[in-house]
Amino acid sequence: MTRKALVLLNMGGPNNLHEVEVFLTNMFNDEHILSIASKRIRKLVAGIITTLRVEKAQEIYRELGGKSPLVDNTNTLIEALNEALGARYLIVAAMRYTPPYACDAIKTIMDQGIRDITLFPLYPQHSTTTTASSVEDFVLAMDKLHCDAKLTVIPSFYEHKALNEGIVESIQTTLGAHVPADIDLIFSAHGLPQKIVDKGDLYQQHVEAQVQLLKSMLREAGLLFNSVSLAYQSKVGPMKWLEPSLEQSLAHLKPNKQVLIYPIAFMIDNSETVYELHVEYREVAHEMGYHYYEVVPALNHHPKLIQTIRELIHA
Repeated sequence: MTRKALVLLNMGGPNNLHEVEVFLTNMFNDEHILSIASKRIRKLVAGIITTLRVEKAQEIYRELGGKSPLVDNTNTLIEALNEALGARYLIVAAMRYTPPYACDAIKTIMDQGIRDITLFPLYPQHSTTTTASSVEDFVLAMDKLHCDAKLTVIPSFYEHKALNEGIVESIQTTLGAHVPADIDLIFSAHGLPQKIVDKGDLYQQHVEAQVQLLKSMLREAGLLFNSVSLAYQSKVGPMKWLEPSLEQSLAHLKPNKQVLIYPIAFMIDNSETVYELHVEYREVAHEMGYHYYEVVPALNHHPKLIQTIRELIHA
């Protein structure tokens, strides 16, 4: 049996408090994130942003146990995939901004003598800031390490049936005994500067298409919410980002005051779901008078995510 490698690509998250600065430095030095042509100027600006943000970010991760939830959640997903796929695949993660990096994954693959690699970006919607950045980084690392293995990249999969079935199931589970007609459902996607979308980035198009697909699936499942809408979170800086923001959306749902949030851009729970959505936006909602505010977990290692990955890699 010829063994293959399955590499899960993601942005990564600090494995400890020291890596918070590493994470921010690497992220803001990424030309896809901070689109400054000059590497020298980008490095300077990245350093300034990191210095301004690192202390607050460390406080957040300290409240989350000293590391990103993405770390353990990714390891749990790998364990579940190992059980599902058996010895046919070596399954490793390659993170963009924190260890394990692409070069770490490639060295492990080369040490095993594997020459067939499938990259699975854990971003259902394509964006230059996520999918393109992670794939390009991996290809550059392959070149640097003289790895000539066959490479297959799984494309965006926001339309995949099993994936969206898992989302509907997760929404239903979190809803519990609550009546959906009494609740507004907001799909919260990570925001993106408008100028990136204006340059042709597909992210907004993909997110909106997935929300429309999920609306139909929710109706078919008998989950008839008071309203279903899309909002964007995590805006930083003064420039214009995709709208409406999650805070704007919460403000516009005044008559109902009951809301369920699904983090549609995240396959794996991280600080932006576990802290930003669960803690920060919960406080915002309570200040606005909401008496029901709940966040649906990301799929993490949900059986439907395992099924999605198996189907897309034809395993």
